[in-house]
Amino acid sequence: MAMGLKHKKYIYVKRADGGFVKVRVLKSRQEDESKYVVIGPKVIRPPPTAVIVNEEGLPESVKKELYNL
Repeated sequence: MAMGLKHKKYIYVKRADGGFVKVRVLKSRQEDESKYVVIGPKVIRPPPTAVIVNEEGLPESVKKELYNL
């Protein structure tokens, strides 16, 4: 039985190097900058039920955090 990622609170962001990073989405926040919290770690294959987002759709400050893991 496959488990989903907790009511769409988490997404996996695809980095330019082909890796994926787990990110928490805070739906109550309106600003894009503080809406995303990078949790990590970098993985090669995300869970099959995960929502995948490209890094181009994220704010610049969040993109930098993706590579600081």
